[in-house]
Amino acid sequence: MAEVITNIEKGVTYLFPNDPAELERLDLQYELLKKVHRGRIYFAPLNHPKRILDIGTGTGIWPIEMAELFPSASIIGTDLSPTQPTIIPSNLHFLIDDASEPDWLYPPSHFSYIHTRILLGCFEDFRKIINRSFKYLEPGGYMESQEYYTTPFCDDGTMGADWKFFEWNRHLDDAAMTLGRPLRIANKLKRWYEEAGFVEVEERISKVPLNPWPEDKRLKEIGLWSEMNFLDGIQGFSLAWFSRVLGWSKAEIEVFLIGVRRAISQRDVHAYHKAYVVYGRKPYSHEKAATTQSK
Repeated sequence: MAEVITNIEKGVTYLFPNDPAELERLDLQYELLKKVHRGRIYFAPLNHPKRILDIGTGTGIWPIEMAELFPSASIIGTDLSPTQPTIIPSNLHFLIDDASEPDWLYPPSHFSYIHTRILLGCFEDFRKIINRSFKYLEPGGYMESQEYYTTPFCDDGTMGADWKFFEWNRHLDDAAMTLGRPLRIANKLKRWYEEAGFVEVEERISKVPLNPWPEDKRLKEIGLWSEMNFLDGIQGFSLAWFSRVLGWSKAEIEVFLIGVRRAISQRDVHAYHKAYVVYGRKPYSHEKAATTQSK
């Protein structure tokens, strides 16, 4: 069974696996998003950033690539587990740190760019992460979040309410809300950024087919990677959430997942997810003054 990270003393439980199979899936998911975004790994208009922070760095693949793109930048990747490689670029460092803590290890206004990626379900209130990032960004610095919206969509009526993958998604969402770790945060990010004080907030939304059902060659390839991502991860996504939160037995989960796996690969259901990219800039002090005077 996949390892689950827990923090009993603080009453916090992170119900996601971090065993070798899941780490491989995280790298697959990273490549999937690169395909969705046509090779781009960031969208904020960066101009020679000096200090970059990656929150929830996972396997560390994103900051490794960023370290190569920005060799003069000092880059830090933080996570709860030391699952990152040891042979890394000299301008990159990995730290064990919990972004849910109110005070981070750095002085305010320290970073030029703060990045998060697929952290749905990891925090009770992601708005706090946005607000803290605003505090630790230098004026003119950027924050960017790339997230999946977990609810599947369909534009042609081929996705019925009794479709097993849709049912699985409802159960997972119920477990997340019961635990107080909401999954459906992607569509709220733009508003949360603006409420935190960011300016020039931009939002990009891309379709990610669940499997290779589209006729379009590029979308079909993205769908193939998406199908692999979910088939590889569905057990790890489900075991702890369904057993510890919903009270299902392991046998009940495994039987249910048989139908869910079939549904994931069902080509006659034209389902897709939405991948969100949101970024915004921390204003300079004179911009704040101008905004205040205009009110």
